[in-house]
Amino acid sequence: MEQELLKVFDDKHNPIGVKTREEIHRLGLWHETFQCWFIGNHEGKQYVYLQLRSNLKKDYPGLLDITAAGHLLESETVFDGIREVKEELGIDVVFEELYSLGVLKYSVTTADLIDNELAHVFIYECSLEWDQFTLQAEEVSGIVRAEISQFVSLWKGELEELEIIGFRVEDDGTTSLIHEIVGKTNFVPHAQSYYEEICRGIIFVTSKNQLSS
Repeated sequence: MEQELLKVFDDKHNPIGVKTREEIHRLGLWHETFQCWFIGNHEGKQYVYLQLRSNLKKDYPGLLDITAAGHLLESETVFDGIREVKEELGIDVVFEELYSLGVLKYSVTTADLIDNELAHVFIYECSLEWDQFTLQAEEVSGIVRAEISQFVSLWKGELEELEIIGFRVEDDGTTSLIHEIVGKTNFVPHAQSYYEEICRGIIFVTSKNQLSS
């Protein structure tokens, strides 16, 4: 995976070459990702779905993250990014069903990498049961949902914790239920501004649908 070839961009999203994934993260080069946030209604409440990253992951193992996401390869366009949803979650999604939040530009630096992303971000509205998910074990170990109101309040600083409910697949292949209270430290450390932008997008999509219903 570290030797995958990705397109490299300048900070204005102009293509300037191709590098391996390892080089891009080591040097902090701008690159494209595809991100899809699932939202849905369950028993009269609105939820956002989160993936639990596999403990096998090199980066941020065991943390909560975007429902489905991944890097766009050198040969791919944003339309090809839909494969990430199928690969990671086993869910078939049509690109035209996605609501685009545009390209979000953000940077995160850790001891192991410099992640400068040009993220093509989408929201997908769905009604799914847990048994409809088939998880890619090396990438995703579980799926949970959190009430949108709590998710937004957490990232606005109005709540310290929120409730998540879902399931995880254990190492032996069995499934166990998740019902926990978590805080920001349980999430992948995307920039605060990124989470705020996602919250605004989710609020816009849900409010738009309420007006049209």
